[in-house]
Amino acid sequence: MSIYIASDHRGVALKEYLVQELSKESNVIKSKIENSSEDDYPDFAFDVCMHMSKERDLGILICGNGIGIAIAANKVNGIRCGRVTSIDDAKASKEHNHANVISLPASMDHSLALEICKAFINSVPSDEDRHVRRVNKITLYENGEYNAI
Repeated sequence: MSIYIASDHRGVALKEYLVQELSKESNVIKSKIENSSEDDYPDFAFDVCMHMSKERDLGILICGNGIGIAIAANKVNGIRCGRVTSIDDAKASKEHNHANVISLPASMDHSLALEICKAFINSVPSDEDRHVRRVNKITLYENGEYNAI
């Protein structure tokens, strides 16, 4: 498993901190897109989400408030990205929603962001029927196969 990470210009400091810390325990791969004062968060979301294995890898995305980059990430087939601001959010996104990517706001305290990322990485998707059923509906819809009730 690799951890893919990217940020727009507002999240560079947090991204670099997370790369430094997470690299101690994981294989971390940074987006090859260079940051500039005029960069756009969708480019970073698409770069990470298109290059990572949706089944094996995880992604961490950072932008101003974490919302825009999450919306962009969720447009990529096979990505389930949740914007998280707490350890509980991180765990639930992985356990209940089988998220493979999380997004963070750039202004987040660095040590809290690290704890959130570690909680996300170490959580395991639930195999409870209700969670699996819901995630399967999302996947079927994404593939054009779901017929609403």
